[in-house]
Amino acid sequence: MRHLRFALLLVLAGCASQPQRNAPEARSAEPTEVAAALAQFEAALETWHRGADGADGSALTKARLALDEAVTRCAQRADCDTIAALRAQSAANARMAHALLGERESDPVEPVDVVTTTDRHLHGGSPATDVPELARSAAMLNGKRLDEVIRLNGAVKAGIEEWLTWMRPNLLDAYENYQYLRHRMWPEYEKAGLPEALLFGILAKESGGKVHAVSRAGAAGLLQFMPATARGYGLGRASGFDDRFEPTLITRANVAYLNDRFRELNNDLELALGAYNGGEGRMRRLSANGARGFWEAPVYNGLPPETRDYVPMVLAAAWLFLHPEDYGLEFPKFDARAGEITLERTASINELAVCMGQFGNARGWFRTLRNLNPKYEADARIEAGTRLDVPAAAAEAYAARCRSGLLAQTAAELNAARPPVASGSTWVASTGGGGRTHIVRKGETLHAIARRFGCGVPAVAQANGLRPPSYTIRAGQRLRVPSCRA
Repeated sequence: MRHLRFALLLVLAGCASQPQRNAPEARSAEPTEVAAALAQFEAALETWHRGADGADGSALTKARLALDEAVTRCAQRADCDTIAALRAQSAANARMAHALLGERESDPVEPVDVVTTTDRHLHGGSPATDVPELARSAAMLNGKRLDEVIRLNGAVKAGIEEWLTWMRPNLLDAYENYQYLRHRMWPEYEKAGLPEALLFGILAKESGGKVHAVSRAGAAGLLQFMPATARGYGLGRASGFDDRFEPTLITRANVAYLNDRFRELNNDLELALGAYNGGEGRMRRLSANGARGFWEAPVYNGLPPETRDYVPMVLAAAWLFLHPEDYGLEFPKFDARAGEITLERTASINELAVCMGQFGNARGWFRTLRNLNPKYEADARIEAGTRLDVPAAAAEAYAARCRSGLLAQTAAELNAARPPVASGSTWVASTGGGGRTHIVRKGETLHAIARRFGCGVPAVAQANGLRPPSYTIRAGQRLRVPSCRA
């Protein structure tokens, strides 16, 4: 472990020693300041483990704060690789949390390859002037990190409390779902230079990491695009499949949308998020094209309650993603390596979830299989020879339990089972093509009906020729409900 830490010191020293070109007026870090601060932290951490630091850990805390300041000054320089420096800082914070809990970290710290922006440009990357708007305003807004951009005011702190109390299960579910989807989403943010914490914050609030989530208003997908907005950002329907349910495509659209809002709204993170939820036209009007901030009375008071709640909740989730240890929050670790399987026998997502069981995942694989293969309905049988995207651990579960045997046979029998039709029921078996026919009762909405049968609203709407966003239905109407479970 020590040689890896030494490598980290060397590369950070290289970052700190690069000459400053574009901001001569800023206070520069000394050539070895970042490396020295990290060395000081390492020494304080070792002292803590030996029990020589006293009970309060004050020396360790002081060393960590000194590292924070050194990294911040490095980040203010045009030739500093901010992302690499922040990763090193994040690793130090995580190791400090382990120390204060009386643990030694089990995994070695990997060396971080820190290069200057000039080096990255020479190796095919983008110079600072090519970084999209959101990268300059969120990752580096006036030389500040994202966790310095987020203002911990009363609304954001209240959001943090909600996530840590009755919504903690939702937050942990969102984190698990995101980890298995990360390889399909994070590269789009990484290419654009956007902070991962922001992606997680939006996903946690919008869908909880459920690919087929559909709002009552008709917004759909992991990052919840309305149909018209989706079309404007290249999300359409290919062979009947709604692109909003494809993780990579909706993330790419999210990046483009946010950067457009940043250009319009004076690079203001809170205003951009407000526009994402409440509409760009309203936000431009209320903020006078970014001249007024989100929390100013003419803006805040003019927004609907949903948007006033949405912005601090996204920021709160992003903050917790960055600083879980400060709140006693522990995000579980997952083997989220990507893999694939080729079906050796016809099976549905439901069958696979049953036979895989909890092999490799204590909570089962259903949600992950659905998220990674959104084009397939849960109980639709998929032909043998079809390739499915699954985590590597799920591929092992498939090989161990689903290729043949009693459990695979039982899963198929359960998938084929259907309850009997009760006399006087408001639904009857469909005469063909699978699914059911539901008779609409007074007061029912399409959203409620779709949720009852485990379907997404667009699937039911498309099956019945209903148009968004109202999806008008009437009492007594017969609706065909596809055979699906969300």
